[in-house]
Amino acid sequence: MEDMIAGFKRHDEEIAKLREDMMEGFRLLGRHIDALGARWGLMVEDAFREGLKGLLESELGLKVSRWTGFDDEGKVFGFPCMVDIDVAVRDGKAILVEIKSHVNASDVYAFKRKAEIYERKTGQKPARLMMMTPYADGKAQEAALKHNIEIYCFVA
Repeated sequence: MEDMIAGFKRHDEEIAKLREDMMEGFRLLGRHIDALGARWGLMVEDAFREGLKGLLESELGLKVSRWTGFDDEGKVFGFPCMVDIDVAVRDGKAILVEIKSHVNASDVYAFKRKAEIYERKTGQKPARLMMMTPYADGKAQEAALKHNIEIYCFVA
């Protein structure tokens, strides 16, 4: 009888260990899927950016480029760093464009601060601020409205 109880105990311990191993495997798989999703989002943003650039330049005559400047005061992300922003120019008017796979309120505020740095560094006030995304949450849309930023997104 004692051998049988010891056997059941070992069996229960092995099952508990197997469950721990499986849960760790699921966590690892989840992290990999999250990383893949983030990478996919960046690739989609880049593809959309290139397609939009081609369309705007060839069909509408806008000059599209990526402006890069140094945020020496750390206004955008809280520490000094390089920031970049897409710029479409026609007849001397600059339209700043941010393309993201998802927009939340903090993205809107970061874009606003990037626009302020662009204006300070170039001396040119942007004619429009535009964000393009498949999804912008409610707080992002409120923040954009407050700061005169146009958000173009998927509407179901």
